[in-house]
Amino acid sequence: MVSLKLPRMGVLPAVALLLAPACGLAAAAPAASEPQSAVWTQKELTFVYQGFTTRYSCDGLRDKLRDVLLDLGARKKDLQIHATGCTSATGRPDPFPGIRAKISVLTPAAGSADEKPVAAHWQPLDLKLKNSYFVDSGECELVEQIKAHILPLFAVRKVELNSNCIPHQATATRPTLKMEVLAPDQPAGADSVAGAPADAPKSH
Repeated sequence: MVSLKLPRMGVLPAVALLLAPACGLAAAAPAASEPQSAVWTQKELTFVYQGFTTRYSCDGLRDKLRDVLLDLGARKKDLQIHATGCTSATGRPDPFPGIRAKISVLTPAAGSADEKPVAAHWQPLDLKLKNSYFVDSGECELVEQIKAHILPLFAVRKVELNSNCIPHQATATRPTLKMEVLAPDQPAGADSVAGAPADAPKSH
């Protein structure tokens, strides 16, 4: 009988073959969010809600939009927000409630800036309307108006709005508003909000 001797594979080549698939997977992994130099910029907001399906009280809309501004990245320690258009009794829906606010938001740093640049990154956000009692699309109109009138004040990208607003009619599908927002690498402070007491009642 003739025996065939196959050449022995060296240890290093064998290890290299075993590690090759793992190295390939590591190379294909998605990159982390790129760093971004940003500065805090002061802005003012005037917003008046106009909707047919859902009505809000002055305090209810103010509290809801305060949460929205904070979720989008407004700096909490110097946020000032006040209700406007209040014509009804406290807690009752108003025809055209609104807010006036002064906010500090992160914007990409330009060549020269008065504020000291801070380290920031792009962060995914699925915007939720807190303190909501609606299980359907009752707040569809508010979500659309947030996209149109509030998002432009912030550094956002990849905005995706999914809504199907029908005046005077709520459906079983809730609106969704997703995006990436510019967020600081470190929290921007947690002082109390000016202009809105922490124990203020939250109502629609």
